Amino acid sequence: MGWPHRGRVDHLPRGRAGLVNLAGRTVDCVKTPDHCDEILRSRVESTRVLGVACRAVSTPPPVWVQMATAHIYGDPPSAVCDEDSPFGYGLAPTVGRAWEEAFAAAVLPGQRGVVLRTSFVVGRDRGAGGGAVSRLLPLARLGLGGKVGTGKQGMSWIHEHDLNRLFTRALTLESMRGAYIATAPNPVSNAEFMRTLRRVAPSPKAPFGLPAAEWMVRLGAALFLRTDPELALYGRYVVSRRLAEEAFEFTYPRLPEALAACVGDVSPAVR
Repeated sequence: MGWPHRGRVDHLPRGRAGLVNLAGRTVDCVKTPDHCDEILRSRVESTRVLGVACRAVSTPPPVWVQMATAHIYGDPPSAVCDEDSPFGYGLAPTVGRAWEEAFAAAVLPGQRGVVLRTSFVVGRDRGAGGGAVSRLLPLARLGLGGKVGTGKQGMSWIHEHDLNRLFTRALTLESMRGAYIATAPNPVSNAEFMRTLRRVAPSPKAPFGLPAAEWMVRLGAALFLRTDPELALYGRYVVSRRLAEEAFEFTYPRLPEALAACVGDVSPAVR
């Protein structure tokens, strides 16, 4: 659901089977002070308001599934993080901690709470706003789909189909509680991600991928794409120990099949 208004907390539907909170301003922007403030407040305040709404109805939803971010672990160069790893340092980890703290304070004692620390989501991006893959594809087809910066930064990803399955699982599986990293089990480097994207969406006019040096990314991201260059220059390798222990089977555990499903006509098998 969207970001609720303080004056409408009593309008939370009664008797619903579950609550899913995805509210939060996009991080795909230049990190001005105002944008940083909006990124934090949109997450924390929406979560607090939903907590007030749950307390205002006689029959609150028995389960609350909360979106969170895998960026809470920061940007370690090579370490592979799981649910037990220490949190990182910087804007995104600070926002991530505040977001989860707001959820811990808002969720009712009797509610089953599930937090999904979501990584980079790949999908078809049919919506008007598009998404990361829709931004990267034209660059790859123009021959600009090479590594970014060193190319060694981690790209932990999940296909939108598997993310939707995790939300459904969290809503319906009584044993699922607490924080999970929502990511496919095979993170890759930025160089490998871009190489795979060029392979699944080849361009006969540009069958190569020119690399983008760090200075080029910092200049072009702010001036032309109006986004934060660090979204591309930094990254993290994360895997979910808990999903592996619970034997969750991903429809798209590997990147080539996931990206092929995004750019082609591949329909996921229902599992």
